[in-house]
Amino acid sequence: MKFYSDFGPQRSRQITVDLLAVAFMAAWVWLGLFVHSLVIGLTDFGVQMEQAGAGFRETMTDVGENLGGVPLIGGGIRGPFDNASDAGATLEAAGASQQVAVQNLALGLGLGIAVLPVLAILVLWLLPRVRFARRAANARRLVSAGAGIDLLALRALTTQRLTTLGAIDADPMAAWRRGDETVMRSLAALELKSSGVRLT
Repeated sequence: MKFYSDFGPQRSRQITVDLLAVAFMAAWVWLGLFVHSLVIGLTDFGVQMEQAGAGFRETMTDVGENLGGVPLIGGGIRGPFDNASDAGATLEAAGASQQVAVQNLALGLGLGIAVLPVLAILVLWLLPRVRFARRAANARRLVSAGAGIDLLALRALTTQRLTTLGAIDADPMAAWRRGDETVMRSLAALELKSSGVRLT
């Protein structure tokens, strides 16, 4: 596979675009991680709520058990403390749920901010680069084949602009038909240049 052009200006543009694409992807990934870390910080409130609920539940359970052992009034006085203990358990569960919700939100935002732009960059940057590499590899294969010059010259006649072809020869098609080596090599070189391959 050939990833870069043989021609300096085109190769410089390709390298610049590659570096920019990698830098933009790294920036989006960093931003996604940064947003994730900001949002995940909101779980502190859920942790505090869970700890407060757990502490309140344990305290009310202990008080209820201690007062439940008091003769005559123990059984009746324990009920409100058991109810308060249940409220603490509810607060503890709400704190745990809040942490899970914030973690899911942080993950979703982080991935959304990082992954979607990176996918867009890959589609807009990587696919054309892969197409270029394949086209250059095919062109190089044609050059190394014996009939490559003739075929590349014919392809140039069908794909290049008329003004560009006219600069090579007044009647490039007639030159191709009669097998003019100089014109055919010029046409092949023109076609190869669009694939980033230098005719040797």
